[in-house]
Formats: sequence, structure tokens, C-alpha cells
Amino acid sequence: MQVESFWHGKRVCVTGGAGFLGQFVQKKLRERGVSQEQIFVPHYPEYDLVKPEDVRRVLDDSRPDVIIHLAAHVGGIGANREHPAEFFYDNLMMGVQLMHEAWKKGVGKFVAIGTVCAYPKFTPVPFKEDDLWNGYPEETNAPYGLAKKMLLVMAQAYRQQYGFNAIFLLPVNLYGPGDNFDLQSSHVIPAMIRKFIEAEEAGKDEVVLWGDGSPTREFLYVEDAAEGIVRATEAYEGSDPVNLGSGYEIRIRDLAELIARLTGYSGKIVWDTTKPNGQPRRALDTTRAEKYFGFRARTNFEEGLQKTIEWYRQNRHKIA
Repeated sequence: MQVESFWHGKRVCVTGGAGFLGQFVQKKLRERGVSQEQIFVPHYPEYDLVKPEDVRRVLDDSRPDVIIHLAAHVGGIGANREHPAEFFYDNLMMGVQLMHEAWKKGVGKFVAIGTVCAYPKFTPVPFKEDDLWNGYPEETNAPYGLAKKMLLVMAQAYRQQYGFNAIFLLPVNLYGPGDNFDLQSSHVIPAMIRKFIEAEEAGKDEVVLWGDGSPTREFLYVEDAAEGIVRATEAYEGSDPVNLGSGYEIRIRDLAELIARLTGYSGKIVWDTTKPNGQPRRALDTTRAEKYFGFRARTNFEEGLQKTIEWYRQNRHKIA
């Protein structure tokens, strides 16, 4: 089989491999016959990918044929507003140094993971990859988005000058079991799940959420995202950036009502309009991923939410 032959004998370095998305990428690799011995996951703080000497040590220790670069310093709107400099510096330094050193070492393939935050604030919906440069990103997460977008510039430049096989993927907001439920740094779905469950248990009459609920978002189940990344690694060798999404757009207000229903919360939802909304709309055009490497999201949104809620209920005592 072609897929298994791609991975045969290859050593794979998965940065961020112990994280939310990384664990599912590892699972998808194992499903394809990649042994745990072939997968190298650099753990922080043993390897701090912001430091050039640690980046070089990762490459010396893993001797990879393929790098899947998932590691990132991430967070929700609040975290991005409080730490814009860190989000810019850490993400830029990790990616740029790792790709440069990978090229120097002759790594066969580099898979860079971008972010939907890289898109301009008022990109026409659905976002097409060709619109990436038609404006400045939404202000609250622009430093993070631009730091990640530099990996696209670098991948294209290194391919053009050196023939380096680097690709760039743009996943939309992820969700699923194992997500980050810390209210200081979590994204919208885990934050809502936690708030509604805790409010229901405490008998609270209302839950306060940021903004006015009018923006829309698209979400991709984490296991689908992992499948898309692994498929692209196997089959895609182009310079074009490629979106990874589900093709399903939902208003934040409707999302809140859906999660409230699924968690059993029966109180009132209050919108704090003094807080920012973030980007007005986010939804991706996913035709390129299907055309280039046959990827299409499989998980029904409500089913994915149910699995995420169930995971949080079962594991919350470990992550409190």
C-alpha cells in the first residue's frame, strides 16, 4: 500500500507531539504502521525550541526524515491580548529556527502548521488560501497569526532557493477530547463546556460570556485534523498553503445554546459586550485539501461536542 510504503523506515519528529493535537497525530501514525520507536517527541523543558541550541539538539537526537511541527504557544483572546509579544516571539523563533536547521540537516520533509488567525480580519467567507495576504489579521491575535504565517513565507522561499520539501497547512479552530480547559488560556468550546457544567452544578442562574455572540466560527474535530495533517505529509508536495476545516460555520450565540443544552445547563446566558468579539466571521474553503490529498472532515459537530463533554466530565478531576 502506498501510504505504508511512505512511512516505511522513516523517523518522524513530532514537535508538540505530547499536546492536544499531537497525541492524535501520533495515533494516526501508529495506525499506519509507524512504530513508537520511529516517533520522536521533544518534551519541554528538556527541549526548549525557542533556543537555537535546543533546536539543534532535537535534530541530533531524533535524526528525522520527516518533521511535523505542531508545537506552538497558543491561547484564547484574553491570553493573546495579555501576552502579544511572547506569542509573536516564541512562535516565530520556534518555527524559523527549526525549519532552517532541518534544511541544513537535509531533512526530507517539513510540515509546518499555521493558524486560521493568519487570515485578514475581513476576509470574504469562506476563506480561500489566495486571500491570505489581502489585509491585516484581527488585532487581538495578529502577533500570533503573523508569526505563524512567516513559516509559509519561509517554506516557499526555501523550496524556491534550495528545493526544500516544506508544506504549510492552515487548520481552523480545533476541539475534542484532551483540549485545554483552563479558563485563563482555553479557546471558546472548552471554556463554554467548563463554565456551563460548573454553573449547573453550583446552581447558578446565569453564565457570562464574552462579546455579543454575533461572530461565526468553524471548528474541526481534533482527530479529523490529525488525519488531514498525516495525509498531507504522505501525499502533498506543493508550495500552496492548504486549509484544513470542516466546512461547517456556526454563530457563537448558537454554539453557546447548543453547548448549554448538551451539558444540561438550564440557566440564563448573559453576553458581556464590553469584551471583544474577535474576528467577525471565520469559515474556510476546504476544496484545496480534498483536491490535493483527498482530505474531508468526517465527524458530525454535535457528536464531536458530545465526545468532548464526556471526556471533560471523566477527566476534570485530573486537570482541575
